[in-house]
Amino acid sequence: MTTFRRFLITALLLAAITPCRAGELTVSRDALERTLKQQLFSGPRGVYYLKGSPQTPCSITAENPRLSFEQDRIVVRMKTHARLGRSVAGACVGMVLNLPAEVSFQPNAEDETIGFRDARLDKVSNHAEINFVLAPFLRRQVPSSMKVDAANLLRKALAGSTASSGYEITLDRLKIHSIVIQGDALVVDVDGDMSIR
Repeated sequence: MTTFRRFLITALLLAAITPCRAGELTVSRDALERTLKQQLFSGPRGVYYLKGSPQTPCSITAENPRLSFEQDRIVVRMKTHARLGRSVAGACVGMVLNLPAEVSFQPNAEDETIGFRDARLDKVSNHAEINFVLAPFLRRQVPSSMKVDAANLLRKALAGSTASSGYEITLDRLKIHSIVIQGDALVVDVDGDMSIR
């Protein structure tokens, strides 16, 4: 048996009996944007209903989200479409608005989950009345509906480990301590326990 092979087997055995401690998990901006689209904008035509549904004549929708990192905040820019008014004979009688919207929030550690807090509506329109109608929907629903289960993502990634390495690697526990934005990624400080069988 070669020295390298002995070293590798020893390292794997030690890893199997020694709990993991502090580490970093990096989540790219693209991965976070994909998660946002999968969790919120997964309806027909990639539309998210803030108010109403495809069957209601009057509704408020958002589409085409674009995510970016700006300083310590995550910024989501999207197009909003609002049909505001009253439903009369299956039609919305009132006004139709198509506006760009911008919501921002800060990442937050929530046990095994990357959550979001301090949501702000940064931009909808120059009309105070329209902002008053749209703000509660954008400010509350986007960040509260979007969460990234980091432990579940890691478990899914490790699920194919047996086929590729011959070892079954499992994540037993994950605890997120802090999250910071660095460049084009979220850097997550974690503790965890893994097993190799």
